[in-house]
Amino acid sequence: MKIFKTSRALSRAAKGPVLTLGNFDGLHLGHRKIIEKVRGRAARLGRASVVYTFEPHPLKVVAPQKSPLLIVDARKKADLVASLGIDFMVIAEFTREFAAKHPRAFVEDEIVPLRPVEVWVGHDFSFGKAKSGTVDYLRLLGGEFGFTVHVIPAYMKAGEVVSSSRIRGLVTEGSVAEASKLLGRDFSVSGKVVKGRSVGKELGFPTANLCTGAELIPADGVYAARATVSGRKHGAVVNIGVAPTFGENARCIEVHILGFKGNIYGKRMEVEFVKRLRGERAFKSKDALITQIRKDSERAAKLLAAKIRP
Repeated sequence: MKIFKTSRALSRAAKGPVLTLGNFDGLHLGHRKIIEKVRGRAARLGRASVVYTFEPHPLKVVAPQKSPLLIVDARKKADLVASLGIDFMVIAEFTREFAAKHPRAFVEDEIVPLRPVEVWVGHDFSFGKAKSGTVDYLRLLGGEFGFTVHVIPAYMKAGEVVSSSRIRGLVTEGSVAEASKLLGRDFSVSGKVVKGRSVGKELGFPTANLCTGAELIPADGVYAARATVSGRKHGAVVNIGVAPTFGENARCIEVHILGFKGNIYGKRMEVEFVKRLRGERAFKSKDALITQIRKDSERAAKLLAAKIRP
């Protein structure tokens, strides 16, 4: 998949594609439904498939105080889109000038240069200044500029609409297993391994301290997880919190990779959260903490045994 910063730049590489537009934060099951439809339609029509999105999230520009915690960053979003077999992606820079565009100007500047044959959007899609552009207006403009508009209905699971806001709520409360059912994959964060307090090593359970720019972090507690480093995936136990047993205050993400020995300082790591094992709590003694960590590790190993691939 090739990535472009503007529609006009992409227009020289793709003529008459099948296009979808949206924020696609999280690339959840509802988003996947749209993107898979675009990929399928493009293949049947012998056209290129294009995903058009924005960076940063529009609310970070027009109303920072209302901006949501993002489920994935731009890098992860692009990786997920590529994994779905899309040919091209536009990641347009969202600015105040961009936000001020009339819906018609948005279509003329961002969609028309691509000359799409079809445009696919979600049921709640809106565009242009103050989100004043509706799906019906997009259809009207499509008739004028030569593209058809298709709307994908809300994706339902367990009787509820799958949405980014619902997923954020689940992750925030620590319900990562439930969030994964809506994402279609385990929720994850990525970052660099940095030196920490070495408390885990002293306890006999060395940990990798993850420095991440992720906005959305699960609730404090202990999780069974998968940690990927240098292309290898390992079972792991992750503690998120402030180490109350030792009176620490700084919140951190500590990853104990099961059965792993080696120096991974400075390396990039992705942690996929599988299930919350327990909440964070203070222990009366170091020995009591060691006993609990051992139990957590054994429980995580059993939980992950059938899911970890070398």
